[in-house]
Formats: sequence, C-alpha cells, structure tokens
Amino acid sequence: MKKVALVILAIALAVTGCSVFQAITNVSRLKFKINSVAGFKLAGINIENKKKISDFASVDALKLSAGFINGKLPVQFTIYVDAKNPNNGTGGYPRTDVTLESFPYKLYIDDKETISGDITSNVMIPGVGESSIIELNVRLDLIDFFKDQGYDRIINLALALGGKNGSTSRIKLKAKPIISTPFGSIPYPGEITIVDYQFN
Repeated sequence: MKKVALVILAIALAVTGCSVFQAITNVSRLKFKINSVAGFKLAGINIENKKKISDFASVDALKLSAGFINGKLPVQFTIYVDAKNPNNGTGGYPRTDVTLESFPYKLYIDDKETISGDITSNVMIPGVGESSIIELNVRLDLIDFFKDQGYDRIINLALALGGKNGSTSRIKLKAKPIISTPFGSIPYPGEITIVDYQFN
C-alpha cells in the first residue's frame, strides 16, 4: 500500500509540477503596452482642451502661479494599458484566460522615477489574442519631482502629457504583474518596462 501511495503521490506531484510550469509559461507570454492617458487635471483644472500656457483663463493662470509659488502643482490622470494574452489555443499553447491579481508599478516621466501604484481590483485578460485594458489612476505633485525646471517648463510638461496635443511618449512604467492561478499567485518572471510604441 505504501508503494502505491508513493506512486500516486509522485504522479500527482508530476502533474502539479507540469501544471505550475504551464501556468508560469502562460504568465511569461503576456504582453503590455501603454495605450493612452485621459482625464488629465492640473491643480484641478482640466487641460485636455489646452495646447499652450496662453490657453488658460486668467483665473486658472493665477491659480497655477499661486500653486507653483506655494510648491504645489498636483496632477491626476488615468493611464490606460493594453494587456494582450496570446494564449489563444494556437502555436502549441492551450487557450488560457488569465486573471491579473496585482500590477505593482513605478511611473517614470521623462525617465525620472515618480510614484508607485497598483490596480484596485482584479483584471481578467481572456485568451483570445486581443487586448484588454488596465486602468491606472495616478495622482502626484509635479513640484515634488520637477521643481528645478521652473514654472513654464512644468506647465508645458503637463500639457505635453495630457493637453490637447498630449502624448504618452514621455511616460513609461516598470511593473511586475502578478497572476492568480489555482496554484497560488504567480509573478511575472521579471520586471518589465512598458512603453507606448511596442508590446513588451
């Protein structure tokens, strides 16, 4: 009986080991890319329809100037990240839906590390070869990280990120996604850099 039990245990461990390895493989194949930035507010002012400093109304310009003098220019916005799960049943990989349990990230603006954050709830990434969206709600104070650049450059930085002609090219994320599996939480094999021009 002991021998039979040992054989059954060995088989179970082998099957579990293969399943865990498959889960890790599936996790490592996930790809991410910054899609867009939306809802950008500078000191509470929506700047999505503004291209340059002169576009601000007088009262808003005074508010921004006062904020700069007082060392406070908070911003809030949402970063939308595309998450692609290529485990769609082709190429020798089984179709596998993935649940993103955690997405600890560091935000870089102009290659300067700023804040860290995470998702607030699980995100399902179906194995259909298409992209799902991860929403990252960001809050930080530009003065904390760019106070040496002066008023005009800080305002122009905000406009470059979230203004009418804003672009995601000046931001990147470093993240280590964590996936929920029947075998427990499995982290991405290593920290990845996420940009807007290619899936990483």
